[in-house]
Amino acid sequence: FDGQVFVGLQARRASLDFYQKQADVTKEQIKANVYKIYYQLVVGRKQLGAIDANIERFDKLLNDTRAIYQNGFAEKLDVDKVNVQLNNLRTEKVKIESQLDAGNVALKFLMNLPQKDSLVLTDTLSEQELKDNLLEQSYNYGDRSEYKLLQVAQELGRYNIRRYKLSYLPTIAAFASYSKNAQRKKFNFFNDGSWFTTSIVGLSMKIPIFDGLYKQSSIRKARLELQKTNQNIEQLKASIDADVEQARLKIGSALITVDNQKRNMDLAVQVYNATKLKYEQGLGSNQEIYAAQTELKVAQSNYYGDLYDAIVARIDYLKATGKL
Repeated sequence: FDGQVFVGLQARRASLDFYQKQADVTKEQIKANVYKIYYQLVVGRKQLGAIDANIERFDKLLNDTRAIYQNGFAEKLDVDKVNVQLNNLRTEKVKIESQLDAGNVALKFLMNLPQKDSLVLTDTLSEQELKDNLLEQSYNYGDRSEYKLLQVAQELGRYNIRRYKLSYLPTIAAFASYSKNAQRKKFNFFNDGSWFTTSIVGLSMKIPIFDGLYKQSSIRKARLELQKTNQNIEQLKASIDADVEQARLKIGSALITVDNQKRNMDLAVQVYNATKLKYEQGLGSNQEIYAAQTELKVAQSNYYGDLYDAIVARIDYLKATGKL
């Protein structure tokens, strides 16, 4: 019985697990990137809806301004200014659509889908969905692929030490052989029953005596490697704790910012509608309309930018806790 062979088989299985865990780490990173691009497209689609609403507002404003101009209460310059704003919005819509198309290409590439295939986004997004199942106090180190990888490396280190220790033990091997042979001047082996039988049974033992301290130095080296792996595990635990705490602070701040920007965007819509109503009643100027529209676009841009930041923060939090 050779103990080194037995331990080597166990180490082989652990080694296969090690490579599997390495693949899991890579897949986890790819998954995080897929999530980020996917929800970037979801946010872009929501932003495109807001642009369509702005175009609809300015399209109606253009019709109203033309009617006021035809009645002699506005200048041709006022109509042209609204037209310029409307064209800018349409140009912005084309840019966003182009960005969404580019994002679809990148997402298909990450998901290993043929570019000729259609990709339909089915998920929706709300602030409440960002808050669900977040900021939990408990998490498990073992949910992180990197931690599992180091655990397998730790197991391999223990097997390595055992393998070198077992090399001090004698190796016992049993062997047996059985055969028959015959010699003839003619090819009549099966007519004559005179065959010679040979058999042997034995037991061999190898006793290690001196190897120039090779085993001792190998065990010492394997122990140092195991200690290094143990230290890496402790460092990874501290790193995971830091990642989770930073991600928790980041997502908390991002959610507060999104709530504020959502209220600010809703308020900007109300201001625009009130300003437009004043303009239609002849109590306001077109400059106030342009200013209100500019403030609304800024509020929308800030909201959707902060919304995506919150999504990234959520993904980073889930990745930090190993729940992605």
